[in-house]
Amino acid sequence: MADTVLYEVADGLATITLNRPEAMNALDTATKVALRDVLQEAAQDQAVRAVLLIGSGRAFCVGQDLKEHIGTLTGSGQDAGGRTMSTVAEHYNPIVTAIATMPKPVLAAVNGVAAGAGAGFAFAADYRIVAETASFNTSFAGVALTADSGVSWSLPRLVGHGRAADLLLFPRKITAQEALELGIAQQVVPAEQLPATAAEVARRLAEGPTVAYAAIKESLAYGAGHSLVETLAKEDELQERAGTSEDHRIAVEAFLKKEPPTYVGR
Repeated sequence: MADTVLYEVADGLATITLNRPEAMNALDTATKVALRDVLQEAAQDQAVRAVLLIGSGRAFCVGQDLKEHIGTLTGSGQDAGGRTMSTVAEHYNPIVTAIATMPKPVLAAVNGVAAGAGAGFAFAADYRIVAETASFNTSFAGVALTADSGVSWSLPRLVGHGRAADLLLFPRKITAQEALELGIAQQVVPAEQLPATAAEVARRLAEGPTVAYAAIKESLAYGAGHSLVETLAKEDELQERAGTSEDHRIAVEAFLKKEPPTYVGR
């Protein structure tokens, strides 16, 4: 694994750190491959019950490494996949799919600027804690590109179609406070408190009822694109899954005993 992405699992929590601080965690090929692979590993690892995604240094992730990308544009015009932008299919799509669909919660701790695909990765997460000095920027139109990394799917669901169109057509800096007001951020905290706050929230998620969290995540995604009747049927299906989990039995027994539950993630 490239050292541009650090991966650690402890007590049910997988911490994934983008580690190119000298490049503001820009996404070169090695970083994209490593991030894709560790996210897919975390998604499949039953010992992982929550994921924390964070950047090192002063940025979360500024998106595509344009210094690397310019070689594609000034060379043959194609990358190794035979397409100018095959990185979308090979890297960005699998990364966002892993974040958005893994059956466990993903928390993005946005420590600095999140731009382009970096913003897309944060938008795909289930929960975003943002340092008050951090910011977002869609960036794509600024380099004559359309949205990728799932932004055309995730951003309208966070802020509405009209605001999403505005932020994509006229990319600009979105401060942490505006991100909170728009619904992009769930929490904004002082920068020095971000690591501790994110770790505390991520730990709560890792210790929580994993099957129920997975069902909540799936139901939200399903309900966004289906009718009420279809969504009610999906809720019935998912509640059957959650209701037969070991964690549900543990929770009910703990409630009756007036004790805090200790979940096992099954």
